Amino acid sequence: MKIFLSLLLIFLNFSVANASAENILQGKVVSVADGDTLTLLDVNKTQHKIRLQGIDAPEKAQAFGEKSKQSLYDMVHGKTVQVSFTKNDKYGRIVGKVFLDTQDICHQQIKSGLAWHYKKYQNEQPLEDRDAYSASELTAQSQKVGLWSEPQPTPPWDYRKK
Repeated sequence: MKIFLSLLLIFLNFSVANASAENILQGKVVSVADGDTLTLLDVNKTQHKIRLQGIDAPEKAQAFGEKSKQSLYDMVHGKTVQVSFTKNDKYGRIVGKVFLDTQDICHQQIKSGLAWHYKKYQNEQPLEDRDAYSASELTAQSQKVGLWSEPQPTPPWDYRKK
């Protein structure tokens, strides 16, 4: 029994040490760069660039790029949001799930047909979010909502390669 308890304690300590720490940031949205990037001002008056997790919105020069930006602006600009995150991207931006009260803003951009579910990084999402975002993208696509009203919308990751 002692050996079992010792092994269990070792396992639990290893699991806790290797669990990715989720951080929460709260602040007022002071600017929106595009449909998946915003700037948040925290209580210490520090600005943080936030890249919305799990989505990729059209670039501003693409069809629906400005509409996507306007949608995000209308939802969060001047409002206090919470950002749940575990990492920063290669540009130093916080990559996180943005909430206005209980509303998942990242998911809302997909539901509105103004962003793609960013499948390249879906393994960084909880399975529940991954499934919900994918299902919402398929619904928006089948209902021809937003960018899906275009005959063949170009994903932003393909647009950026050009």
